[in-house]
Amino acid sequence: MTLIKTQHNRRSFLKVSAAAGGGMMIGFNWMTSCTPASEPAIAIPSEWFKMNGYIKIGDTGLVTIFSPNPEIGQNVMTSMPMVVAEELDVKWDHVVVEQGALDEDAFKNPQFAGGSLSIKLGWDALRMAGAAGRRMLLEAAAKEWAVDVSDLTASEGVIKEKNGERSIGYGAIASKAVDIEVPEELELKEPKDYQLIGTYQKNVEGSKIVTGKPLFGIDFEKEGMLLAMIEHPPAFGMKVADFNQQEIKGMDGVRDAFIIDTTTEEPVWAEVNAFNSLIAIVGESTWQLMNAKKALKVNWETVSEAENSQMHATRLEEGLEKGNEEESRKDGDVDAAFAKAAKIIERTYSSPFMAHNTLEPMNFFAHVTENAAELVGPTQTPKALEDAASKLLDIPVEKISVNMTRMGGGFGRRLYVHFGLEAAAISKKMGAPIKLIYTREDDMTQGTYRPAYRSTYRAGLDEDNNLIAFSVRGVGLPEGPVFPNRFPAGTVDNYSAVKLGAKTNISTGAWRAPRSHFTAGAEQSFIDEVAELAGKDPIDFRLELFDRAKNNPVGEEHDYDAERYAGVLKLVKEKSNWGTDAPGVHRGVAAYYCHNSYVAQVMDVVMDAGKPKVKKVWCAVDCGIVVNREGAKNIIEGGVVDGIGHAMYSELKFENGSSVSKNFNTYQLIRHSQSPEEIEVYFVENEIAPTGLGEPGLPPATGALASALYKATGTRYYHEPFSTADQGEQKLEIG
Repeated sequence: MTLIKTQHNRRSFLKVSAAAGGGMMIGFNWMTSCTPASEPAIAIPSEWFKMNGYIKIGDTGLVTIFSPNPEIGQNVMTSMPMVVAEELDVKWDHVVVEQGALDEDAFKNPQFAGGSLSIKLGWDALRMAGAAGRRMLLEAAAKEWAVDVSDLTASEGVIKEKNGERSIGYGAIASKAVDIEVPEELELKEPKDYQLIGTYQKNVEGSKIVTGKPLFGIDFEKEGMLLAMIEHPPAFGMKVADFNQQEIKGMDGVRDAFIIDTTTEEPVWAEVNAFNSLIAIVGESTWQLMNAKKALKVNWETVSEAENSQMHATRLEEGLEKGNEEESRKDGDVDAAFAKAAKIIERTYSSPFMAHNTLEPMNFFAHVTENAAELVGPTQTPKALEDAASKLLDIPVEKISVNMTRMGGGFGRRLYVHFGLEAAAISKKMGAPIKLIYTREDDMTQGTYRPAYRSTYRAGLDEDNNLIAFSVRGVGLPEGPVFPNRFPAGTVDNYSAVKLGAKTNISTGAWRAPRSHFTAGAEQSFIDEVAELAGKDPIDFRLELFDRAKNNPVGEEHDYDAERYAGVLKLVKEKSNWGTDAPGVHRGVAAYYCHNSYVAQVMDVVMDAGKPKVKKVWCAVDCGIVVNREGAKNIIEGGVVDGIGHAMYSELKFENGSSVSKNFNTYQLIRHSQSPEEIEVYFVENEIAPTGLGEPGLPPATGALASALYKATGTRYYHEPFSTADQGEQKLEIG
């Protein structure tokens, strides 16, 4: 057991109170309540006492945990209660989970879905809550039987005497534990003793998802609710002047049509929006509203220069030379090292703007009254929405409620709250509850795109093919993609990394594994080409660099653990039988570190009827302790498919400031037939606290794919999307 102090959290973390109808409630500032999410395996207590931020233990032994984080498909609604159940020592089928409402004052922890942080941030809080409950139940039983706590043991929701025959279920003793003081120290299990953590458990909402139960924002309904749609300007750099308002208001099913403005004072990052002034149409059905949108005749005003795809490319090229420097690092004398290098290789990589394309389009419910606002829908940042709505509506934060639904995809798109604000503005104008629904075209042309990037890598080898110089210079619209302190920082004596930004009037935002998804592909493709120039195996070449970082690192710091980084490479090398050639099979490898986790991938590509086909992918992952292997395996598999698909096909082009792609007929996503036929996932076994998992599986896929395609086609791939971009000629110098 590991002892952990609770004294510092006595007031903010744990509370104990009696539950109506009997039982005990363990409150901790991480969970809160909403409505039951699944049918329990045992009887529900006759009455629940509901509070924010609580684990409930009923008199039947049923345990409920309220999940604070938005469920975006990362499966935290399964893994979080698994952690509690482990320390509580309760049967998994005696646990149910409910989605929590927003209450960060109670939680003392942020409530959001992003950065692959849900389990990482919640790990200690969840374990402590479970362990506290177990201890208090044991003390209650010890008092009841007049024995020492040390004479008792608890397992699967039952307390037993170690040297006796008495036993009692948690439900039967729970009501007597409510007066037990929270202990000063808690005993937490050692990883070797875990019974539930590390097992395979199905998604607790899986049956509801596949049977079409109303879980998502698009499903939400409320009596008296009206529907709303919006029309934003057709191009970035434009705004609405006026429109045929009376004609639209006279159409069948239309209740009203008007202009709204969601501009707030001192907007924060989550409020980014290219189009704050919009036309809103309110009515009775989506079909009638879509017809009204088609009948719009709008006068649009130009407020800034329209941008096209060529302008974006030009700005990226110029940005590499004179962009705004955001971050940099320099070790040694890079210029001098390149001057004496025997071989020099330089490559430039680029990637276009991309849409998030969540399966569920943006939507939100709002009911705004004179003094309060109720907001319900799919958001990754409920607190940011609450704060922004307070500013927009001039209503105190405590009078605004934000309830989270399950999300039909997010990938960073739902970090931004403009669609929630639009719903609130429309509801306020109408004086009625409304649900705003975007069409696919609304979403794909609105913005909040993944930025466009361009990076130039340069490496120098000496006469013995040792890497003696390395530089990278990367620019983005608007933020650059370079991480100066990541690999290969610390492995090369002479190293330079510069992150640059350039201006754009297109609204951009985080996209799954922000910046890492591009940088991993570019960096790992380049490392492969450097290894080839050095005449070395690509995995062995990387391992040599990691040995340098472990044994004699360059510079004061680097962001990664070289031992763990090398570990996933060694594991994927073993599992894929790297080095064994098979006829017609072309292999690529990549490894990357982001969101505190390490992932290495080997990808096999074959040529099928003249087209490349990904046959199999091996993944080695070091994310610390794996809570739910079922969910962890699924999310890595999804990241691989996502990475391959976007590297191959995804691109937004612009004409006169307007996105050319407006729906999936012109914006290609990966098809089922184009996905890998097989993906094997292996986790490094260790006792490190869990780190990120939702995003790290995606970035290595691009690099592994590019290298495998090179082996299959003889062409190096530098520019995304690989399927259509002109790869051009690259500069290669042999000294």
